Amino acid sequence: MTSSISDAATTLFQSAVKGERRSLGKLLTAIERGGDQAEIIAGLAHQVSGNTHVVGITGAPGSGKSTLTGRLLKLFSEAGDKLAVLAVDPSSPLTGGAILGDRIRMDDLAGEESFIRSMATRGHSGGLALAVPAAIQLFDAVGYEPVIIETVGVGQVEVDVAGAADTTVVVVTPGMGDAVQANKAGLLEVADIFVVNKSDRPGASDARRDLELMLDLGHVSGLEQMTGYRPPIIMANSLDGTGADEVLDAIKSHAEFLRSSGKIEIRRKERLVMEIQNRIELLIGSTASVTLESELGASFVTKVLDRKISPAEAAKSIVASITANE
Repeated sequence: MTSSISDAATTLFQSAVKGERRSLGKLLTAIERGGDQAEIIAGLAHQVSGNTHVVGITGAPGSGKSTLTGRLLKLFSEAGDKLAVLAVDPSSPLTGGAILGDRIRMDDLAGEESFIRSMATRGHSGGLALAVPAAIQLFDAVGYEPVIIETVGVGQVEVDVAGAADTTVVVVTPGMGDAVQANKAGLLEVADIFVVNKSDRPGASDARRDLELMLDLGHVSGLEQMTGYRPPIIMANSLDGTGADEVLDAIKSHAEFLRSSGKIEIRRKERLVMEIQNRIELLIGSTASVTLESELGASFVTKVLDRKISPAEAAKSIVASITANE
């Protein structure tokens, strides 16, 4: 890494911290592209991040995620919150860029202090771009609270959003079998809030009942006792705004539950562990057998939690230690 790359990244970062939106946009572009500059930016952001609440909104295609996100964006903005929205979109096969339709619609609802950004998944089937954790930390570092991630639909509800969020909102619709799909995909275990959207349609009560039954099964199996929390089910219609206030209240209630129970620290540690693991796999290949539960891995996780090093630096150091011993 040349000093010029580091100096340029530092200058942009300092400018973004002062509120310069263009600098923030350039930093996000660099993160999305990856490479040395992206790692420098991620390192700068990591040192001063770890404060904002991250909300993930996921659901099957056509469930109305974007419309709900727009409603929440408007409510947060009206309350005076300075929030960021990261809309993770499919990559263009020609340019690798993100589709901007949802972003354009959201721009009409955003307050002046809000920041909306689309990011391409670049073909990764998990739905979240590899750069999303770094983008979240950057938004956090420059003062956005909360950060909302809306994921791309890939034919079924996605589980990986939970790995990047403090609060996961799962959106289902009547008559599409979304509730059953959510259960098959494993979202019963990771959803913090369920929203039955388009609740004016036939079958809305059936969708709610299906979710209630699944949650009851989770209760029987000990899931609810283990977490101390039962996800609420909210009936909504994003087109006319019905239920949006309830979703907002549920997000705030869950955030308070995480803080008061101490589970927020657990979730954020898990998120950092996942990021380090992902970076290790990128560096040495997904087939490598690497664990962060070893004494070596745990020591680096602690350093990351203490903001002494970034996940990227931890991953590189672990890989260097492994390869040196081969």
